[in-house]
Amino acid sequence: MARINLLPWREERREERRKRFLLVLTGVFVGSVGALLIADQIISAAIDRQIARNDYISKQIAVVDERIKQISELKARRQQLVERMRIIQDLQGNRQVSGRIFDQLARTLPDGVYFTEVKMAGKALSISGAAESNNRVSDLMRNLEASDWFDAPSLNEVKATTAGQVDQANTFELTVRQTQPKTAEDDQ
Repeated sequence: MARINLLPWREERREERRKRFLLVLTGVFVGSVGALLIADQIISAAIDRQIARNDYISKQIAVVDERIKQISELKARRQQLVERMRIIQDLQGNRQVSGRIFDQLARTLPDGVYFTEVKMAGKALSISGAAESNNRVSDLMRNLEASDWFDAPSLNEVKATTAGQVDQANTFELTVRQTQPKTAEDDQ
């Protein structure tokens, strides 16, 4: 005879499938939560490493910026020292020139003429003085023109003044350029 199973096997199978499904669903959920936690830890560690790198780079940038600032200060100090050295060299080179200028002024001064004021601005000398006559002023200008240390004398003003009844003097103002005399090395 045929056997007939009257037990509810379909319901048991359905219940077993449902349990297996819930078990797999729970496993997948736990696995995905675990994967998310692991991924979160990995990402957090990567972020922490990057933050540490950024902090290190920021500190190094600050150090380099400080060095750049020091270099800029050193360059400015160097420029000041170079400027001072140039000024000192110019003064050393021109030390004898002022003595020569005064010597030449004394040598070009004819009798009957005296200076009341001598000013130098750059290479131009402004000379004020008094002379017994206009001829003496002309002699002074010729002497200045003939000097190796002066060039292009220009008379600005001559005034006749009477200091007393007997003495008569002419005051004058003239300008002249200071030049360097040519040496044997310049001619070659």
